[in-house]
Amino acid sequence: MLLTSGEVIGRAVWSKPIPGTLELSSYMLVVFILLGLAYTQQVKGHVKVVMFTSKLPEKAQAFLEIITILLSLFIMAVLCWQGWVVGIDETTVSDVHRIVQWPFRLLVPLAALFLFLELAIDLVDACRKLVRS
Repeated sequence: MLLTSGEVIGRAVWSKPIPGTLELSSYMLVVFILLGLAYTQQVKGHVKVVMFTSKLPEKAQAFLEIITILLSLFIMAVLCWQGWVVGIDETTVSDVHRIVQWPFRLLVPLAALFLFLELAIDLVDACRKLVRS
């Protein structure tokens, strides 16, 4: 945020942008945001809209949660697979700072794998909840 704010102020006030702001911001996005997804899932910090599902019986809520988790597992599996395919073949460097991109590209499937594992744990919990209700 500070880097982007400095970029905007530097460009607007002195007509001197900070070189490489876009590439550095994208690298920081991978490190800070994507690697935090699994932790956020673990502490149940993701946004949930329960306006309709809260009115359903407990068994129906558990069933919908299982469906949602299964869809999320599928998406994370595809993201992990395709992220690996793209990341392993990466040979480019960034334009301004000449930073190699493959480590950051490989953090995407790693983050997807961590989130996949957290979702698998949640799936087991949701199945237990369905059986108990």
